[in-house]
Amino acid sequence: MAVIRWKPGFFGWHRDPFSEMDRLRREMDRIAGAFAGGRGIAPGAGVFPALNMSEDDHNLYVRAELPGVAPENIEITTKENNLILKGERKIAAEGEKVSYHRRERDAGKFRRIISLPTRVDAEKVTAVCKNGVLTVILPKAAEAKPRQIAVESQ
Repeated sequence: MAVIRWKPGFFGWHRDPFSEMDRLRREMDRIAGAFAGGRGIAPGAGVFPALNMSEDDHNLYVRAELPGVAPENIEITTKENNLILKGERKIAAEGEKVSYHRRERDAGKFRRIISLPTRVDAEKVTAVCKNGVLTVILPKAAEAKPRQIAVESQ
């Protein structure tokens, strides 16, 4: 059951229509999550892991935030023009008689498929996890690298 804050208005009590729409969206997300077998969609939650992808002339760089995920719990594969990040984030149990005031950190398995904008040389892909940030370096395939064409004069 949701608790709704009422605000006094000029002619009695009224609700802010924008906060009411936000409350309705959160409630619909919670209901949809219950049918999907999840806990609902937390406000501000996005796709896990959050990542940035950049490139230069020779490589693509994917940097993913994976706090609390051990490197041995991360699996990285390339398939066609996709990078697949799979893994599991484990959070230690607090105990049987612990009562949470707030629980926003989620645990469980994740899988993220990232479409790559160009072909890569899968044999030369490297990955390093440092301070909770996974950096995957994907060298571009030779045919995808920019090539300078010399112009001849006649």
